[in-house]
Amino acid sequence: MKSHSFLILFLLLSFTVKAQSELETYPVFEECKNSEQQNNCFKSQLINHLAESYNHPDSLDESESVARVLFEVDTIGKFNVIYINAIDQKIKSEIQKSFDSLPKIKPATYNGEARFIRFTIPLSIPIYNTEEININETKILEEKKKNPLQEEYDQLKNQQFNDDQFNSYLNIPLSHEVYNRFDKELNRIGTNTHTSSKPYSYKDIEPYYNFEKEVNDLRFDKKTWLGKKFFNEDLVTIKGEDYWLTFNIAADLQLGKDTESDESYTYNNTRAAYIQGQLGKKFNFFTAIYESQARFADYYNAYAESIKPVGGNPATIPSRGIAKRFNENAYDYPIAEGYISYKPSKYFKLQLGHGQNFIGDGHRSLFISDNASIHPYFKIETNIWKLKYTNTWRSLRDTRDEVTDNGSYRTKYMATHHLSYNITKRLNIGLFESVIWQNDNDRGFDFNYINPVIFYHMIEFSTGSKGGNALIGLSYKYKWTDNINSYGQLIIDEFATSDIFGGQNSWRNKLGFQLGVKYFDAFKVKDLNLQLEYNEVRPYTYSHYTGVLNYGHNGQSLAHQWGANFREFIAIARYRKDRWFGHAKFIAGTRGLEKNDDLDPFYGGNIYGNERDRIKDNNIKIGYGNKVKQLFGELEVGYLINPKTNLKLYTRIIHRSFKPEETTATVFEDNTTWFNFGFRTDLFNWYYNY
Repeated sequence: MKSHSFLILFLLLSFTVKAQSELETYPVFEECKNSEQQNNCFKSQLINHLAESYNHPDSLDESESVARVLFEVDTIGKFNVIYINAIDQKIKSEIQKSFDSLPKIKPATYNGEARFIRFTIPLSIPIYNTEEININETKILEEKKKNPLQEEYDQLKNQQFNDDQFNSYLNIPLSHEVYNRFDKELNRIGTNTHTSSKPYSYKDIEPYYNFEKEVNDLRFDKKTWLGKKFFNEDLVTIKGEDYWLTFNIAADLQLGKDTESDESYTYNNTRAAYIQGQLGKKFNFFTAIYESQARFADYYNAYAESIKPVGGNPATIPSRGIAKRFNENAYDYPIAEGYISYKPSKYFKLQLGHGQNFIGDGHRSLFISDNASIHPYFKIETNIWKLKYTNTWRSLRDTRDEVTDNGSYRTKYMATHHLSYNITKRLNIGLFESVIWQNDNDRGFDFNYINPVIFYHMIEFSTGSKGGNALIGLSYKYKWTDNINSYGQLIIDEFATSDIFGGQNSWRNKLGFQLGVKYFDAFKVKDLNLQLEYNEVRPYTYSHYTGVLNYGHNGQSLAHQWGANFREFIAIARYRKDRWFGHAKFIAGTRGLEKNDDLDPFYGGNIYGNERDRIKDNNIKIGYGNKVKQLFGELEVGYLINPKTNLKLYTRIIHRSFKPEETTATVFEDNTTWFNFGFRTDLFNWYYNY
């Protein structure tokens, strides 16, 4: 709030030096360098600057109060706040910001040398400009003369941390609940946003959604250190003049019951720690380490074990990583992830990491999703005009026994390009391309694929018929109103017009598509968001005749978690109010699974099958093979304990019905109800509808 009325402001400056006459000069603002009464000028300019920059929190009324601030002006003329005593944390934060905005000034001097001076100021809140200042001063005490190098350590003071991550290029954690909070704001008609390439950074979202205000509005009035850290703040913060970092501990503690299991209970016990920060204005970093032990519902355990790696480990936990055996019937799966981001200019952002990405506006993605395990990647984002261009290069692994080489997992590489274009203020069109190649002939990473120009088919053919497996895609989003938008994707694995339009249902007709609609603030209920989505992928899509150049990593699909040969319908409702949140999800689908574990003959559902082992060439329809009817329902209600760290308390119930036409050793009828409650730091998505 800028000054616009009269209020007498008492300014009490208390500082100690030997005798006032021995202080040669007060600290000097630029405006005071020619003043004959520099002490009075200093005090008036200080108040003017503070009043000019102070913004009273909107959530607080303007009833008068007094805040007391202890600060110093150091030997280089920089203002350093030592302590603020105010009635509300938001007022403290705004006062700190006002002091942070003060310019460097000429320091006070004694015997011709710069001196620290400490002041105590009672400030009337809100702060107003005033020309009438009542001043009380105490004596000045001389500080020992020091070598400037001996003062280096003392000058490294930990400044007050002001939710700086919300104004940074750190990634917003990939969480459906978190992204739902600002999805409406990004999709208003007339915004020039590009919503398909995820994760977003806080800086990307800042113009549309105020994370800092959201957190401040949800703060509890806690006085104790433990109360503040548990409900409102980061655990540890360090901030200097041009850097900051935070350290937090995290947890994912689940306890539940699978009604179909002989085990007494299910559980997940994850302890984690993560650090994030910023160096300068352009460099950000994040790293997290997880240590986990778990036993899930029987159907989930069976799927995890079905994609286990060669070498003796019993399972791969979906979207997480390879697991070791823990006790007799559980898993131990440690994970480390992180990234560094660099913003060299207005138009480019570079990121090198070990994690997950997502391309699409839907709950699922037929391009790239966060379904598969974390993996190394390098990403370049380019924003200019109405375009956003995302180039990502990945290192992937095939962990199956039949493709390993001397006990080592098979390495393959992937390059993806996604071009997003806002054609009008309502319509967005996206072009997608990916190519996967393997480390054959010891060529390693093939620099033919470094070229960021979309499309790659000519490179694929020039490097040999087995040089790579390319897919192309098309996406759209249309904003019907500020509250309703529709979206879709089309993925093409092999484009042969004679087969696609020949009416033969050829196996080469390897296509998939998605159609969806979102309804924000549904039926005029604030923060009630509804979503309907349909996904369909034909058999043999994402697979390849080499058996290696498929669209997978660590036994999992890089796109839809069901692989191929399916159709599904999804309905989701999400609601939040203050710290409470919840969602209801319903999925109904038809899948075509394989009848034999060795994928011979191959029916086109498992993306790791070899196309040359296909059952036939024509009359291939969705559901071909072992046809399964699958239903999945999920209801979750939770409470946001700490909005700063996304620490949540929740309870969840899942019901899964799985009915195949044929029963095999690994495919059988299942009807599971799984109850869960837990305590979780929400940093990634769990998917349970396998």
